[in-house]
This record gives sequence, C-alpha cells and structure tokens, in this order.
Amino acid sequence: MKNIKIMFRPKILDALKDYNKGIFFKDLVAGIIVGVVALPLAIAFAIASGVSPEKGIFTAIIAGFIISALGGSRVQIGGPTGAFIVVVYGIVQQFGVSGLIIATFMAGILLIVMGIARLGSVIKFIPYPLIVGFTTGIAVIIFSAQMKDFFGLKMGTVPADFIQKWATYFQHLSFVNISAAVIGFSTLLIVGFWSRITHKVPGSLVAIIGTTIVVQLFKLPVETIGSRFGTIPSSLPWPSLPHLNRETIRQLIGPAFTIALLGGIESLLSAVVADGMTGGKHRSNTELIAQGIANIFSSIFGGIPATGAIARTATNVKNGGRTPIAGITHATTLLIIMFFVARWAALIPMATLAGILVVVAYNMSEMESFGSILKGSRSDAIVLLITFLLTVLVDLTVAIEIGMVLAAFLFMRNIMKISSVRQVPYDDEDQKEGGLKEYSLPETVNVFEINGPLFFGAAYKFQDAMGIIAKPAMVLILRMGSVPIIDATGIKILKMVSEDARKKGTKLILSEVISDQVRNELKKSRLQFKIGKGNITDSFEQGVKRARKILDDYQGTN
Repeated sequence: MKNIKIMFRPKILDALKDYNKGIFFKDLVAGIIVGVVALPLAIAFAIASGVSPEKGIFTAIIAGFIISALGGSRVQIGGPTGAFIVVVYGIVQQFGVSGLIIATFMAGILLIVMGIARLGSVIKFIPYPLIVGFTTGIAVIIFSAQMKDFFGLKMGTVPADFIQKWATYFQHLSFVNISAAVIGFSTLLIVGFWSRITHKVPGSLVAIIGTTIVVQLFKLPVETIGSRFGTIPSSLPWPSLPHLNRETIRQLIGPAFTIALLGGIESLLSAVVADGMTGGKHRSNTELIAQGIANIFSSIFGGIPATGAIARTATNVKNGGRTPIAGITHATTLLIIMFFVARWAALIPMATLAGILVVVAYNMSEMESFGSILKGSRSDAIVLLITFLLTVLVDLTVAIEIGMVLAAFLFMRNIMKISSVRQVPYDDEDQKEGGLKEYSLPETVNVFEINGPLFFGAAYKFQDAMGIIAKPAMVLILRMGSVPIIDATGIKILKMVSEDARKKGTKLILSEVISDQVRNELKKSRLQFKIGKGNITDSFEQGVKRARKILDDYQGTN
C-alpha cells in the first residue's frame, strides 16, 4: 500500500495544504483565461482530427478536469493537442469514430500500466532528435491539411498521402474562394500581432469573434462550422463504455499504443516545461496514471485522446496559475461556455479555424531546434531526418518505431567506437599506476585492459584482442576498471576466454571489478564460481599479488 501511495500521489493533495484566498484568486483568473484560450483550440483540433467539433470540447472538459485533479504536476493543463491530429485522423479514416473511442480507451489502460510499471522516468529519455523529428513532421502535416479550408478550395475529399495532397491543391488553385482566403490571412495577422497589444485576451479568440462578425455582417460566402457539422450540443453526452472483443483489441492495439506513447511523451515534456517555469518538480508516474484515467473517461464520454498541452500550460503559469485548481477552473469554464455559448460557435468560419491551426503548426514546428540538430552530430541528424520524413510521407507510428530502433543502433555504434581492448605492454608509461615494469611482472603474465561497456556490440573487439596472444601465458590478467556494464554476450565471451585459458593451463584473473552490475552478472552466471572468487579482485595491485602467488605456487610444486 505504501508503494502505491508513492507511485500515485496527486499534486493537489500537497497544493491544498497551504492554500489561501490569494492563491485561489490567481488560480481562478488563470483558469478562466486558459479556458477561453482552450475553446477555439479544442474545436479546431477536433475538426482537423476528422471528428465533430463538440468532441474536442468534451475532451477538454472531462480530460482537462481529471488531469488537473489527479495529475502529478501542479500546473498541467490537459486536453486535445495538435500532436494527436495525425494519429486520430488516421484511426478515424480506417476504423471510424467508434474505433477511435476504443483505441483511446485502450490507450488509457496502457498509460495506467506504464505509470504502475514506473516508466515515467524512462519515457523522458526518448532521444531529443526523435521528438523534434516527429513533432516537426506533425506540424508540416497539420499545415498541409489546412489549405483546403484556408483558401476555401472547392474540391472533394483531400487525399491522405502528403504528395498527392499537394498535387491536388495545385490542381484546384483556380477554385480559390477569395473571401475565405481573406478570412484566413486576417486570422494569421490577428493572432500574430495581437500579443503585442495584450496577453490577457488570446489572439485566437479575438480572431474568431472578429472574423465571425465580418462573415455574418457582410454575408460572405464562407463555409462555417454550422454549414458543415450543424449545431454544437450545449450539454455533455451520457457516458457509454466501448464494446471490446478479442478481434477489436488485436486490430487497435497498435494505434492505442501510439496514442499512449505520444500522450506520455507530450504530457511529461509539458510537465518538465512547467517545472522550469515554476521551479517545481512533477511526479512522472502519477502523471501517467492520471493521463490514463483521463483518456478512459474521455472515451466514455465520446471524446478524443488527451494529454498535457504545453502552450496552455505555459499560458496558465504566465497568468498566475500555481495549483491544480487553475486547471479545474479551466475545465469548469469550458463547461459553462458550452452550456451558454455553444450554439453561437456554429457561426465560426472554417477558414478562421484553419488560420488558427496554421499558427499552431508554426509554433510546434521547432524549426530552430531542427536546424541546430542538423548542424550537430551525424547520428542525431540521421535520426532527425528519417523520423521527420517517415512522419510526413509514411506514418507517425512507423516513424516512431523506426526512429527508436535507428537511434538505439546509432547509439550502440557510438558506444562501440569508444569501447576498446588492448594488450598492456610491459613498459607502458601511459598507465595511471605506472607500467607493468613497476610491478616486476614476468613475461609469462599477459595483461589486457578493457575500456567501455562489454556488451554484444563491442564483444567482437575483445575476441579479436584475445587472438593476438602469441603463446600461452601462465597468468592472464584482465583489467576491468573501465567496464561499467556487461551483458549476456559479454558474459559468454568471458566464459569462452576462461575455458580457453583452462585448456592452455593459464590462470585467469579479473582485476578492478568495481562495478556492482558487473559483479552481479558474474555471480548470476556462475562465472565467479568458475573463475574462482579469489581470482576476481577490486584493484590491479590485488590482481598482481594474486598473479605472483599463482607463480610462486607453480614454482614451489616444480
């Protein structure tokens, strides 16, 4: 029970201990502002994901409330985000809205399992080039998907393939709706320059109100939310559990895992950003469990995937939000807006939402980081470009999978480069303790030094080095002070060296075995017993003493 409490302890329990009216007022103001900011984004993300606009609002209310109430961050704001657009759209196209609801429900369960398994700290170590690669790729896809509504192009269904999509756009350039294009560019200008006037009122809200009034006042021929989707409900739907069976789980486990992984990455990144802004420290495993619960309830209420939203979380902090009460207020504000203003949202021009999403795509593109990584190491640049291109041209799931494998292989390649095995010469001035000459070791003693992890990627170097021994030695000392870890392949190679030494009548000594991981692996593999506990020493000096004793015993018996 104590371990469960440590693993899952919502930050709200700590925040309310020293809560007062002053903090409440700041949270209230910040929550209302973030709620207003979240409304157009929730609608825009839902439409861009291929579902009706109210599903985005449902998600922001339900998931936003749960993430704040149960999460591991004091200031995290949860809800639908741009990162999910590509994944959700693909699931809806292949499995329909019902398939999306099931995948979201399953993703929630996976996130809870990740939190219980304490994977919160592991997810944070996903390579940065991989994150920038798929994030920038998602931004490009979001931008590309808005061109039809931004320019009001009169065309059929937009192709899913990136290249075909742009080819179709160019084929329909003559069908541009000038009114829609003006509304789209006006939205970009308002959102881009409004922050210079004030940060208290979001530019996206000003753009929505302004362009909607203009369209209605001048009766402009521009498509609106209402003309495409009808009216937006002003109440939450009744909860309903999705129907699961073995075949459905088999089909949707892949998309569900992608949602869970992406949600976990973005929520923890958002929490880290929030920590940097507030000086706090989030609980990663609690955050994952809260994200899982939020996605389960979002699906039950017909919503879409949710995660921590970096931009809205930053807005919360900048406006004075310091506890989860601000996030709860944000969800409550959205609920009130839905009750009283939802019917008017149907008048919002689609070109306006497209303009807002173009700004979202630009903000999440991370072009500065993209360029910086390209100028860095070749390995990072390769991971970045491959992940980016696969995200744009193939599929986000494939991009993450291949990107992770590629990053792992390139990392191992770099580790292999720094791993080395060499025979220590008799008179070696580079040795920290002095050369072997200092220890008066006879030539019948061979000494090899291993540097770096002894794992499957570097094991062949060890084998090759052992092959240079011209003639059998009476004693073979392996210096392992620079070996932090060893894997099964490394253990196997040591066993082979031990067996070969036994056949040649050579005594094997492992010196400077100071890594706990290495010692544990030697014990578990029974190699410590095979070599002899006395032949495994903590220092080179002890190894030399052991070698002398072996030589003295040999001379004494002959």
